Amino acid sequence: MNKATKIVIVIALILAVGVVFALKQKEKGQNPEPAAAANSEAITEGGQEAPENAEVTANLPRLVDLGADKCIPCKMMAPILEELKKDYAGTVNVEFIDVWKNPDKAKEYGISIIPTQIFFDSSGRELFRHEGFFSKEDILAKWKEFGVELTKIK
Repeated sequence: MNKATKIVIVIALILAVGVVFALKQKEKGQNPEPAAAANSEAITEGGQEAPENAEVTANLPRLVDLGADKCIPCKMMAPILEELKKDYAGTVNVEFIDVWKNPDKAKEYGISIIPTQIFFDSSGRELFRHEGFFSKEDILAKWKEFGVELTKIK
């Protein structure tokens, strides 16, 4: 391979990376929140809509974890989510959506990596999103950072 060919390949790679970066930035500019917030019904663990009585807790802050039940980091998140759901019931809604079983939800929430945790305020506005494993302590600290007082059920 001659020197000119190598230079062309390097330039092509740099351009490709630039295009991917630009597309990612454009996607970030498009807020996926309206589609996610438009679905005000609670989601159960299987990604199905919850019963109508779920509206009682609709005005609470929400933590939505998008993952899959067969993904290793997602499996590590499962007991944390269950503990949060149990300990802070009535203070915050904790939801798990399996995007392998419900791929449309991944598009709806605009995720590309699992697990992804999305924090919503009580009005449904997205506050923060995190990709990858997120410890219980970090989740609680993030809620505190947003001024959400979580009351633990005894």
